[in-house]
Amino acid sequence: MTLAQDRRLDLHYEAAVGGGIPLVQPMKHQLAGNDVLKMMGILNGTTNYILTAMQEDGADFADVLADAQAKGYAEADPTNDVDGFDTAYKISILASIAFGRQVPVEGVYREGIRKVTRTDMAYADVFGYRLKLLGIVEPVEDRVRVRVHPTLLPKTHPLSSVNGVYNALWLNGDFVGDVMFSGRGAGSDPTASAVVGDLIDVGRNMLIGGPGSALPYGEGMPVESIDTLRTRYFLRMIVGDRPKVLGQISMALGEHRVSISAMEMRTISRGENGEIVFLTDTAQESDIRAALAALTPEQGVERIESVIRVEG
Repeated sequence: MTLAQDRRLDLHYEAAVGGGIPLVQPMKHQLAGNDVLKMMGILNGTTNYILTAMQEDGADFADVLADAQAKGYAEADPTNDVDGFDTAYKISILASIAFGRQVPVEGVYREGIRKVTRTDMAYADVFGYRLKLLGIVEPVEDRVRVRVHPTLLPKTHPLSSVNGVYNALWLNGDFVGDVMFSGRGAGSDPTASAVVGDLIDVGRNMLIGGPGSALPYGEGMPVESIDTLRTRYFLRMIVGDRPKVLGQISMALGEHRVSISAMEMRTISRGENGEIVFLTDTAQESDIRAALAALTPEQGVERIESVIRVEG
């Protein structure tokens, strides 16, 4: 990037994010007059295929992953996809373009989808949500928070209807408002479309003798910690058969400034463990972690099964 800038040469990489979906050029040019207020993307077709199949077929992660590998959607070693690395690389590129300063991938908070279960999806459906692996960018004063993790989105959000191997990017700008790009995010034809488009752009610059179009990045963008994030949370836990367990859990959460907005509870048979799912009101990440650490078998909580952030 620096070498291309110094020598005023073209550097194009449209296919690096979103395959055939035009994302890099619109953000560099057509949306350059906007301050990006928030950006959320489904940027990995493999994980979106897996989550869609789990949702629609009620299948387990391991079974769907094996099916995706058999169909060629997932690599023999799926780590890069299912552990969120690929999405982290792509969202760091988009964040760097959006703010004109390099956002290092090392600063991206990352969780994958290995721990997602069809049970989580079933409860999410009851609450009116869909589960997606998202890359999320949001400015925080003079810093930026960039994160990748499983996320619950309202069924009415446009990203919730992006299924299978498709990718999409939703963006909110101060002037343009909400914008969404979607399409085939991988595969030989979509990738070729993006590469050929870049080559044509380079050729046009050569014909007119124009300067290179490498984006001039400023110094690195400071990255905000996930600990200061304020959002809602989906919490699923296994609890013992004991009196006042709900009251003890509510008290422990309340002591860490976490309040409950909705709850689902699987009937507890006498002498057996039960399952409780909470949707919280907006809370800070650090408070959620402290509250969950305080939930022990003494309060009736045998284990925490799932902690999923909620958007929208």
